[in-house]
Amino acid sequence: MAGTRVKRATPVEAWKAVQEDPRAIILDVRTTIEYRYVGHPVGAVHVPWQEAPGWEINRNFLAEVRNALRERRGDDEDIEGMCVFAICRSGKRSLAAGEELAMHGFKNVYNIEEGFEGNLDEHRHRGTINGWRFHALPWEQT
Repeated sequence: MAGTRVKRATPVEAWKAVQEDPRAIILDVRTTIEYRYVGHPVGAVHVPWQEAPGWEINRNFLAEVRNALRERRGDDEDIEGMCVFAICRSGKRSLAAGEELAMHGFKNVYNIEEGFEGNLDEHRHRGTINGWRFHALPWEQT
């Protein structure tokens, strides 16, 4: 996307950064069903960008992200300066959500490009060529 303020990261780079920076977080922007039943990165903060069945953009997304980050940190200090790694299924919704954060003052936003499940392979399957789970990074289901 031209003019984007969102940086790129692979799942491996994102996991490493979160391990090295206690203020960095993974923001999972998938639907609640995806987050709970498909699984999510360990320690991820969940705020849906859209929800089924209508797939409308969450009008409260920014406020919910700020609240979730305050809760995680325990204070309001420089929420917009935190390193946020946004993830979705394949990297498309997380890029849109990251752009929204960047437009509203978040300074260190990254899109996890391969997403949680990765891109489709030649058989239209996910998880076989890239993605969080493909790289065997820590994940869980709730």
